Amino acid sequence: MVRIAVLVSGGGTNLQALIDAQSRGELKNGRIAAVLSSRPDAYALERAARAGIPGYVVARKDFASNREMTIALVDKLRELNIGLVVLAGFLHILTGEMVAAFPNAILNVHPALIPSFCGAGYYGLHVHEAALAYGVKVTGATVHFVSEDCDGGPIVLQQAVPIEEGDTAEVLQRRVMEQAEWKILPRAVALFCAKKLRVEGRIVHIDQ
Repeated sequence: MVRIAVLVSGGGTNLQALIDAQSRGELKNGRIAAVLSSRPDAYALERAARAGIPGYVVARKDFASNREMTIALVDKLRELNIGLVVLAGFLHILTGEMVAAFPNAILNVHPALIPSFCGAGYYGLHVHEAALAYGVKVTGATVHFVSEDCDGGPIVLQQAVPIEEGDTAEVLQRRVMEQAEWKILPRAVALFCAKKLRVEGRIVHIDQ
């Protein structure tokens, strides 16, 4: 059984999708063992508490740098015997110590079809604002393994979502969540826990 830790900074809608998937029995070979938040007031911690999942705060403001926070997170994750780390709306750049500690064992969900609208500065509503400003007709979400390159790790799953006439960034954000993020993140976690993901360079193979 893979012990899963979910790292959050805000409301925790993707965390809720994972909790719901676990309740439906879809994470057969894994269990959400901990939720770690970079903010003590994150609503995601309430979601964790309601689901009976231990919550911990590793607040960015308590550290002089992202590196110091990353090292503290790695120490906590090791203490908890975590086998998979999931970034679900975690708004801080983790330094190389995290990737070194959990190689090909950190999943992130990004609200666009990487390599479009990704990298430094592309988070939250900014991603959807950029997609609308560029005039693309299709966007979506990507689950990828985390590497030292921001949003640059091997892609596990992607789901396309149409952009409709008159969309605002807020409307598009909700559609991408409902039609893509909340579906492919639990699926990717389940595939990892079932040992069905093989990474060869940039390519992730999904074993049947």
